[in-house]
Amino acid sequence: MTKRTSAKYKIDRRMGENIWGRAKSPVNRREYGPGQHGQRRKQKLSDFGTQLRAKQKLKGYYGDLTEKQFRRIYAQAERVRGDTGENLIGLLERRLDAVVYRAKFVPTVFAARQFVNHGHVEVNGKRVNIPSYRVNEGDVISIRERSRQLAIVLEAVGLPERDVPDYLDVDHNKMTATFVRTPALGDVPYAVQMEPNLVVEFYAKN
Repeated sequence: MTKRTSAKYKIDRRMGENIWGRAKSPVNRREYGPGQHGQRRKQKLSDFGTQLRAKQKLKGYYGDLTEKQFRRIYAQAERVRGDTGENLIGLLERRLDAVVYRAKFVPTVFAARQFVNHGHVEVNGKRVNIPSYRVNEGDVISIRERSRQLAIVLEAVGLPERDVPDYLDVDHNKMTATFVRTPALGDVPYAVQMEPNLVVEFYAKN
C-alpha cells in the first residue's frame, strides 16, 4: 500500500480534476486547489510544469505509485519497440491491481491493491498477492470462491460510474475476467485526458 491510500481525494484536489470520475470527488464541489492559497488565480504552467503535472496525474491514477515504481515501468516501456507513451499505458493496464479495478471487482484502484495484497485474487487458478504482477493476453483473473460475497465486491459490481472496457471479457456471475488484449491509450476509459507523450518528454529531459 502507498502512504496516500487514506487520502486519495487529495490527488484530485492537487490536480484540480476528478481523475477517477467519482461522484464523491471534492473537485465536483471545489475546483480550486487545497490549502489557504488554493483559490488564487492559477498561473500558467511552464513546459516543465505541464510535463510534471501529466506525470503526477498518470502516476496518481494508478494508486499513486512511488516515483521509483513509475520510473521503472517507464524504463521498460522505453525498451519495447513502438511508441513509448502507448507502451507505458499498456504496461500500466497490465498490472494485476489495474485489471481487478477495471473489471469492477472493487470500487477503487486503491482498494484493488489492498484486495490483491490480501490474497483474494487468482490468475489462471493460482493465488497471486502481488499488485504489480503483470498479466498477459489470455490470462484469466478470478476472485477466490470465499471472497466473492465480500461487501466491497458486491458494491463495486453495482457501481454505475464506470463501464468495463472491451479489452477485458468479464463475467460477474462467475467473478472472472479474461485479459483479451493490451489496450492502446484510446481504449482506456480514463475520466480525464491523460497525456503520456508529456510524460515521455518529462523523462527525456530529466
